[in-house]
Amino acid sequence: MTFSLGIVGAGQFSGGFAKLFRAHPGVSDVYVTDLLPERAEQLAVAEGLSGTFPSYEAMLESPSVDAVAVFTQRWTHGPLVLQGLSAGKHVYSAVPMAITTEEIAAIIEAVRATGLTYMMGETSQYNPATVHARNQIAKGAFGRLFYAEGDYVHDMDLGFYEAYQYSGGENWKATASYPPLLYPTHAVGGVLGAWQTHAVSVSAIGVVDERGDGVFDKDVSRFGNDVSNATALFEVAGGGSFRTNEFRRVGYPSHIRESRFRFFGTEASMEQLATVALWQDKTGVEDISELLEPKPTLAPDDPWLQHIAPDLRAAFTSGSAPVHDRARLPRVFDNLPNGHEGSHHFLVDDFVTAVNTRTLPSVNAWVAARYTLPGIIAHESARQGGARLTIPDFGDAPEA
Repeated sequence: MTFSLGIVGAGQFSGGFAKLFRAHPGVSDVYVTDLLPERAEQLAVAEGLSGTFPSYEAMLESPSVDAVAVFTQRWTHGPLVLQGLSAGKHVYSAVPMAITTEEIAAIIEAVRATGLTYMMGETSQYNPATVHARNQIAKGAFGRLFYAEGDYVHDMDLGFYEAYQYSGGENWKATASYPPLLYPTHAVGGVLGAWQTHAVSVSAIGVVDERGDGVFDKDVSRFGNDVSNATALFEVAGGGSFRTNEFRRVGYPSHIRESRFRFFGTEASMEQLATVALWQDKTGVEDISELLEPKPTLAPDDPWLQHIAPDLRAAFTSGSAPVHDRARLPRVFDNLPNGHEGSHHFLVDDFVTAVNTRTLPSVNAWVAARYTLPGIIAHESARQGGARLTIPDFGDAPEA
């Protein structure tokens, strides 16, 4: 069984996924559309896609397209996803799921009403540290898990200026001020992708930016945001807590590892830094860095990456880590570019498999809500000076 797919947005991130969707044996035709038609044409030619559409609306009206994959600006995902579901299309969406509680509720209701497949492509679901922690939790190796940490530490100077300029046009500074806590899923998803719980309350603090270059300037920002760094402390169901950091001004080598995690239990703990990862229990310490280290499959100077800022290329060149179980993946993926610490291959396969078998994908709408909504409420907490706020929950996915 196969289905056809329409790529929405032909920016820097979508190219690698277009290549993978086109190669997957579960997908037939792949199309693309973009607000800038020349970018859609360039991607279609570069990846040998089946064709382009002049608009998203035209793509949704076409009976030739069964599903769409949304790779557009962060704050546009919610409305575009709802359009896709309303048109009867299965939907894959880049992160975040949405930027308001209302949008998230509407997506969940649309998925429930239509029975269509929705998946959010959160890369941390297959971050090697998350995979290893998930495996260890399943075996009970941590004892009772009671605390975790997830960081998404990506300095603006390391490729983000170029990325926002590429996607934002002349007014790029207005969108480069996107609030850090509204992009929470790399940190939150990396924790909750291992720890089977959900956040129930949060207190967060934001740090006002001092660069003075028009980015994170309230008078320029379309989001009214002047915070570049933020920290949130979450309470979880069942007892315990986790902390996340969203840093955009930080002296840290985010091109080496931008997402990192720690987990602490009553019997063991696990800690990850930029270049080292450790498993620890009451008897000693084991270096597990090699187990979690992806093996690059593409050189950073490969011509395929020429349109991507050098400091961002590591996110598109990483292969799998030893902890990844690739047995379920299509063998055609073995020689194709991967990215974000080996996650791209698994995310594409998750969505394709879910659509073709009509099963729930790993990061379905209910899971995506639990990865996204904590950041939305944390952002409001930070705006209220750290007030502790309750996080709504939409529950578990319904039984198949």
